[in-house]
Amino acid sequence: MVKLSVIIVNYNVTQLLRNCLFSIKKYLENVSYEVIVIDNNSTDSSWKNLISEFPEFHFIASETNDGFAKANNKAIESAKGEYLLILNPDTEIEGLYMNEVLDFADSKPKFGCLGVRMHDANGVFLPESKRSVPDMFNSFEKLFTKFKKNTSKSYYRNDIGEFEIAEVEVITGAFFLIKKAVYNKIGGLDEKYFMYGEDIDICYTLLNHDYQNYYYGKASILHHKGESTIKDNVYLERFYGAMQIFIDKYYKESKPLQYSFLKAGLKLRHKIEQIKLK
Repeated sequence: MVKLSVIIVNYNVTQLLRNCLFSIKKYLENVSYEVIVIDNNSTDSSWKNLISEFPEFHFIASETNDGFAKANNKAIESAKGEYLLILNPDTEIEGLYMNEVLDFADSKPKFGCLGVRMHDANGVFLPESKRSVPDMFNSFEKLFTKFKKNTSKSYYRNDIGEFEIAEVEVITGAFFLIKKAVYNKIGGLDEKYFMYGEDIDICYTLLNHDYQNYYYGKASILHHKGESTIKDNVYLERFYGAMQIFIDKYYKESKPLQYSFLKAGLKLRHKIEQIKLK
């Protein structure tokens, strides 16, 4: 039986994907695993060269780019693993820790999902490795203040050390471990999100189904953050559009005051970012 299915959605990042796949081969050798790469209709066809380079991995070519969530859901349909690891192509595994992580997950009867410590190419810790569900207060911090390393519990869980293991609300979709049975039970990633926000949504969905989410700071990945993203108006529309989908889904009817505040904040921040591009 396959223990772990690694799911990777690729879009125009062939070299980063190659590095990612090499890191999987190097550090998952003692794990029963499979890798499923789905290309989201890249304009750069060089990813096809990886098919012969990594013959033990399964590659899927999508005829259209319908977004990150839909591509993952499509690839997961054929996954055979007990666990799913949704992994960004611009990441690299950094150690022989996967069996330890899987043993940890096995030990938790209400295991929802798990993320690990992320750092960029300069070794700088990425605070989005561990987060809270967006609300009226921590969203203001996220939208209008710069990240400051302190010990407060806020949007970024600064009260938890970066090398600690702790229960959290939200982890990132760049490294997202979940049981396939649980993933299917809650309906997978919400395909209304084209890109961004789907990780917050599924983490919140898990919490609402009484599952527990974890940050595992003893394990780490390199995340080439931003190197595969062009910060333009399309990016802004998708990013702030994703946040709007989230608050419409969870706050519009149940928390109207927070909804109004968050909607106004998102609109203002979106406008500020648009002005910066000009």
